[in-house]
Amino acid sequence: MNKTELAGFKSRIEARLTDLAEHSASEKEAQSIVELDQQAVGRLSRMDALQNQAMAKAQQANRDVETHRLQAALARIQDGEFGYCEDCGDEIPEGRLRIDLAATKCVNCASG
Repeated sequence: MNKTELAGFKSRIEARLTDLAEHSASEKEAQSIVELDQQAVGRLSRMDALQNQAMAKAQQANRDVETHRLQAALARIQDGEFGYCEDCGDEIPEGRLRIDLAATKCVNCASG
């Protein structure tokens, strides 16, 4: 993989990390504690609010995992290891990296 391709992957990874950070910041309120005031919110409305809170927390957990994987990909770029399978050392096809920027294994190792 040449320097231009690496720079392209690096910029895509950084852009995705920025998007994830923006989504996390905008979703903070959805993850906040649901008030127990039964007068202000009926039982079913409270259940909906709790379900929405649980979904927001799950989405945040997914964003945290993706952020960690992308930060590890940036570290691999810095170390010169990006684009190589961590198991066999072969190059990971560019198409696979375009689909999953944080891929660490080639198709053969990932499927086996």
